Amino acid sequence: MKDAPQLLTDRLELRLPVPADFPAIVEIVEHAQTARFLGPRSGTPDHFMRFCRNAGSWLLYGYGMFTIRLRGSEEVIGNCGVFHSWRGLGEDFDDSPEAGWTLRHDQVGRGIGREAMTAALGWFDRIHGPRRVVCMITAGNEPSLRLAGKLGFASMRDTVLPDGDAVRLFERVGATDHEI
Repeated sequence: MKDAPQLLTDRLELRLPVPADFPAIVEIVEHAQTARFLGPRSGTPDHFMRFCRNAGSWLLYGYGMFTIRLRGSEEVIGNCGVFHSWRGLGEDFDDSPEAGWTLRHDQVGRGIGREAMTAALGWFDRIHGPRRVVCMITAGNEPSLRLAGKLGFASMRDTVLPDGDAVRLFERVGATDHEI
């Protein structure tokens, strides 16, 4: 992608995903402490489809998921950003920019999710204008529920995914950098 964004924060580097990130992302999402919030998966093929969906959003919409690394390190510790999605959850959610974040289990609770998402949402608002962004969080994922609130997301409704997982849907309407 020409002129691909790279975001730097005090502790983090956010860049577009590359094929070499895939093994680290699979390791992150398959860890028991992380996987419990991601619903049932069919293994590597399903993870690859998700990885490609997230990367493909960059090409089709000009925004997508960033790979997260600690500054000065090549080690992938998660991903975050805003991608375009259509999940079959209704007109209030589908065909919208959707925020998402996943961190390696040993990085949770250190403020990294907030730091990364503040940068990603700030970039999104600067480039695409402040506009509505949705997200969904699995029931019981208390760290992500708290983070969504800190990022300005408001609860829309609870629903059940086709796989049977209970999730809460959120939206962030027209926020700007200084509101995050």
